[in-house]
Amino acid sequence: MSESAPVPQLLVGLGNPGPQYAGTRHNAGFWLADELARQHGGQFRPDAKYHGETCRIALAGQDLWLLKPMTFMNRSGQAVAALARFHRIPPAAILVAHDDLDLPPGTVRLKQAGGHGGHNGLRDLITHLGSNEFARVRLGIGHPGDSREVLDYVLRRPPRTEQTVIEQAILDALRELPRLLAGQWQRAVHALHGRRVEPPLSPAPDGSTAKP
Repeated sequence: MSESAPVPQLLVGLGNPGPQYAGTRHNAGFWLADELARQHGGQFRPDAKYHGETCRIALAGQDLWLLKPMTFMNRSGQAVAALARFHRIPPAAILVAHDDLDLPPGTVRLKQAGGHGGHNGLRDLITHLGSNEFARVRLGIGHPGDSREVLDYVLRRPPRTEQTVIEQAILDALRELPRLLAGQWQRAVHALHGRRVEPPLSPAPDGSTAKP
């Protein structure tokens, strides 16, 4: 990832619509988009032509579109492609925030382009955009340890201790967003990938919390 990487014009948070999914691990991308809008006084509004909820904010002297697809995770690409094509935003100028099973809770990684890694939202984006050149903010949610349990795992709420470290990862990622908008990808990568992640606290037998 070079310092001359394309500047994001659109940030997409991936998740599933509806209150029953709002607090689930698969909606970590929605959490990041919501927090970014909140920090900058933006408000998401339904937009039928983009099959999602959109918001536009000013950050670091630039306009940035925010999008939360309302098409469910495995059809996310329909919404992203509609907005990107209308506003002539190339795939390389799209930044996608999503949950990642391969990273421990609280870990955050930046990635420029690449495959979908089994993530259905990313898979559909690649199909609809006809490109895998979009950048990603990978928000670690951990893995249940058994591939047969993945679906139930991502559609469940994390324990409060895990949610706390995921929320901290989101705040840390958003602090680096101005650097991304300035094209300073390597500096943002260095800051985020080098951050210390405290392991989530686990319940002790007496009901208190203790580190694993």
